[in-house]
Amino acid sequence: MTRDHSNDQQLVPRGQNMKKVMIAFISILFSIGCTPTYHQEKLASTKEREMTVGIVQKEIRVGMSQTEVAEALGSPNIVTRDKNGKESWVYDKIASEASYSKSNVGGVAGGAGTTGNTLLLGLMIGGYESGASSTTQKTLTVVIKFSQDHLVESFSYHSSKF
Repeated sequence: MTRDHSNDQQLVPRGQNMKKVMIAFISILFSIGCTPTYHQEKLASTKEREMTVGIVQKEIRVGMSQTEVAEALGSPNIVTRDKNGKESWVYDKIASEASYSKSNVGGVAGGAGTTGNTLLLGLMIGGYESGASSTTQKTLTVVIKFSQDHLVESFSYHSSKF
């Protein structure tokens, strides 16, 4: 019994194409989620993250309006009002600073050769790795007291690092 193969089509297995599409799709998702811009957008505003004693000393002045303070430092963490109607704004910032150092000594050696119909490949990886890390905590508390007409009456700050 003979079969006529003239109408047979060369088909690529469906699973292979689907596998390639899925790999491409997953790669795109990972690359979008891992970009610095994506992560930067998820963080608080730059002004709020980078408040320092120097910024407080440079930007805040007696007589400033609440709007000017908010533009310079961002939104306060706590707002209170005393019995006379005067507001106090408290900015309480905590930052963790991590630093690390790493060294790596090592080498990679490889070789290839053929023996008859057999291809021989070799790879040797060796080495030594060492490192150190440290973490520092910093706090900054700023208290701004406003007059009844909503202008800065006084301000104080405290900074610590441990």
